[in-house]
Amino acid sequence: MQATKSHVSKGETVMVIAGKEKNKTGKVLQLLPKKDSIVIEGLNMVKRHVKARGNEPGGIKEKEAAIHISNVMPYCSKCSKPVRTRRQVLENGDKQKVCAKCGNSFEK
Repeated sequence: MQATKSHVSKGETVMVIAGKEKNKTGKVLQLLPKKDSIVIEGLNMVKRHVKARGNEPGGIKEKEAAIHISNVMPYCSKCSKPVRTRRQVLENGDKQKVCAKCGNSFEK
C-alpha cells in the first residue's frame, strides 16, 4: 500500500461527511498515511480493555479510533461548512491553503 498526499493536515479542523460521526467537527490529532486514515479529537470513540501496568490501573478506557481520510473535509469557519481547498501563491513565493469558495486561509 502506497501512502498518498493528504488534503488535510495535523491540527486542522475538519468535518466528517460520511459514517456514524457525520456532520461532526474536530481537530486532527494524527495522520496515518499508510492506512489513509486520520484520528480526530473526540470523534469515533471506542472502548479498550486495558491491563494494569505498574501503578497505572487497568479497566475499560475510551479512546479515538481512526477514520478514513476520504470521509472528512476541511472545515471553513467563515463559510461554516466543509469545503474544498486550493493552493494560493503569495507575493513572496510561499504557498498557503485557502478555501475555494471564500478565500479564507487555513494556515495557522
